[in-house]
Amino acid sequence: MNQYTAIIGAGIGVIVIMAVIFGMDILKLSVSTQDYDIFVDPILDKQSLFVMGRITIQNTGSQPLTNVHVNFGAGDTLDLETIDVGEKIIISPPSDNPMEFVMITADNDVFVNKAYRELPKMVGMMGS
Repeated sequence: MNQYTAIIGAGIGVIVIMAVIFGMDILKLSVSTQDYDIFVDPILDKQSLFVMGRITIQNTGSQPLTNVHVNFGAGDTLDLETIDVGEKIIISPPSDNPMEFVMITADNDVFVNKAYRELPKMVGMMGS
């Protein structure tokens, strides 16, 4: 009986060690590793009568972003005070903006420059 207890104990020990190792890998994906980091996603939605632009900004770092400045190009800018950890905001450029790129800067050397990406066009309409 002691031999079976030792084998079962060793098996449980191996499972616990594997759970700890895999758990640490998953934790790296879900916990921010940088103090100051930002996610920026500028999107163009071209409709038949108009073009709508929107920019998703999210603080993906572990510290608040301060003095956030958005440059839409063509002289259009927007100053945002602070974006808290994990906070996501969606903003739109002015309607007369050419919507070619967006630059985001913040304290602590945060800088992102991205071109707008277009949403794929829907083929056909639902329910037709």
